[in-house]
Amino acid sequence: MLTFYNTLTRQKETFTPLKPNKISMYVCGVTVYDYCHIGNARTFTAFDVIVRYLRWRGIEVTYVRNITDIDDKIIKRAEANQENYTDVAERYTQAMHDDFAALGLLTPNHEPRATAMIPEMIAMIEQIIANQHAYVASNGDVYFDVRSFADYGCLSHHSVDQMESGVRVAVVEAKRDPLDFVLWKSAKPNEPAWESPWGKGRPGWHIECSAMSQKKLGTPFDIHGGGFDLIFPHHENEIAQSEAAGYRPFVKTWLHSGFLQIDKEKMSKSLGNFLTLRDALKQCDAESLRYFFISSHYRSPLSYTAEALQQARQSLVRLYTALRGALPALLPTDTAYEHDFVTAMDDDINTPAALAVLFALAHEINRVQETALAHQYRALLKHLGGALGILQDDPAHFLQAGDDQDKEKIEALIAARLAARQHKQWAEADRLRTALSALGVVIEDTATGTTWRRT
Repeated sequence: MLTFYNTLTRQKETFTPLKPNKISMYVCGVTVYDYCHIGNARTFTAFDVIVRYLRWRGIEVTYVRNITDIDDKIIKRAEANQENYTDVAERYTQAMHDDFAALGLLTPNHEPRATAMIPEMIAMIEQIIANQHAYVASNGDVYFDVRSFADYGCLSHHSVDQMESGVRVAVVEAKRDPLDFVLWKSAKPNEPAWESPWGKGRPGWHIECSAMSQKKLGTPFDIHGGGFDLIFPHHENEIAQSEAAGYRPFVKTWLHSGFLQIDKEKMSKSLGNFLTLRDALKQCDAESLRYFFISSHYRSPLSYTAEALQQARQSLVRLYTALRGALPALLPTDTAYEHDFVTAMDDDINTPAALAVLFALAHEINRVQETALAHQYRALLKHLGGALGILQDDPAHFLQAGDDQDKEKIEALIAARLAARQHKQWAEADRLRTALSALGVVIEDTATGTTWRRT
């Protein structure tokens, strides 16, 4: 039975799709004012694995991930660069696509942009006002009336009074209550604006996702996801405005990924430890970074360190070494390995337990060596890895990846060592092994020949 930890109910629940064998999922995307950071990458890898696994299980998944292409940060970046906000948004959208492709993330079925759905947002705001849950303030902004919505706080599990006592927002005299949040911002000089029933302006951040998810998936839909930091206020506000507009219930299950830290500290530009995804991909290969992300449960906090990346790479080396030398073989069925893998993944996507199954399978491959069963298990190992988005590369390519010129030198030294061994020139063979070791190469002599990999 597939189970998820639902943030809304604070418990694991058996998950049954709203429509048989079909799941609709919306994940809050990127505000495209800068390059994506590794915190983004951790979140989107988590949901990428969820989508992959559900599809691997034969479930049809409609995956929506939005793009926020109008926002205060985008406008400020455009002003600083003396360029149009659309140029900023387009440049960083393309960078996001490039970085996500490099990491191996699936392309969503739909990727709506906020600026393409302004009419849908205006229509939703009109309905919220008509239902007496929002008001036009004296400054021309439209605010959601938080105290008019009885269930406000249902996701973050705080009462309105608790939230108001700890609220840290700029005082806006036009608001009726400090917790009220903006649905529509009246136009400011030299800022992009759209026509609306309340005058020119632009949407608030929260209304975007409500309108885009409803447009692409309808209401209710199965899964809404994002980082833990979005629970409040973003996702709390999404529930309030969507259900106040009449789309009730809004979402069946809420999933949130844990925080990512840098060396056990919060990532922050002010601390000088801010790391973009593209810079991380210069430090290690994409599959090792992906493995690092899934080595921890998606809801758990995760600390990014050089040691953790090295461990991820070493783990993949062990798995790819077991895959090396695979021959075409029928995929075995009804094995204990696949049963245990599915059991782990069905338990709220427990990737650490699923990876443990892969290592048990790799150990068995190494034990039975070059038998027909070993090749069947290799096929199974790759099949299970595919549900996580790993182990799909050619083993030799993964283990030997590096500079091509360096590779030519390595293979020349290996050939020379083989010739020395054939002529029983053991001292020369040892010298060549040492030279290869200095290049970061591990030589492995087997019954079927000599193989090598990089350390």
